[in-house]
Amino acid sequence: MTDTNRVAVVTGGSRGMGREISRDFARRGFRVVVASRKAAACAELAGELRQQYGVEAAGLACHVGHWAECDALVAQTLAEFGRIDVLVNNAGMSPLYPSLTEVSEELFDKVIGVNLKGPFRLGVLAGTAMQQRDGGQIVNIGSVAVLQPHANELPYAAAKAGLDTVTIGLAHALGPTVRVNGVLPGMFATDISKAWTPDIVAKSENAALRRIARPEEIVGAVRFLTSDDSSYTTGAIIKVDGGLTWAAS
Repeated sequence: MTDTNRVAVVTGGSRGMGREISRDFARRGFRVVVASRKAAACAELAGELRQQYGVEAAGLACHVGHWAECDALVAQTLAEFGRIDVLVNNAGMSPLYPSLTEVSEELFDKVIGVNLKGPFRLGVLAGTAMQQRDGGQIVNIGSVAVLQPHANELPYAAAKAGLDTVTIGLAHALGPTVRVNGVLPGMFATDISKAWTPDIVAKSENAALRRIARPEEIVGAVRFLTSDDSSYTTGAIIKVDGGLTWAAS
């Protein structure tokens, strides 16, 4: 089954999990908007999608922590493609810090902005546009850190917990034609994982599957939540963490 007219917007879409999600939408026949802070990386992937899958694709620069750039992303997408059918809020950041007392206000605000403020604004704007047409789906990529927050990622976990609240709230605000769901990834081998210490990596042994996930392993959950197979699923938060437990931490 292909979706030759539907438009999917993926933030943080040029690398890691977002890259794999973007590629899967193109594989399914969606027209794809790849969005991230780096315009060149977005344009490069959009070109690959056009060449490999024969779909329309655009790369648009957007720092989702800036409200005006979120507004511009939605406006540009609607101007170029005429509609938005799917939004995947995948952009995120979890910078390292020496200790909780050394978390600066700037770092805290950036983490909240990228992981919570931006997805809220994009969800409201894109969701409203979806309501005005045939409906659609929003998928917010969170983190299992919300279930067992740790000192080395506390602002990030707090922001992602807020994102789960936004997911459930928007499911009610935008229903019945727009479905909004969340996915909580566990330990995935993305750019963030390059900064993990050996102790953090060792936590993967506490997962039922005993390993760190590959970026493409997020795709199945997003595909389900953006297809008719999930037609009665909204306001749901789905873990994709390999059966991770923090009991031994």
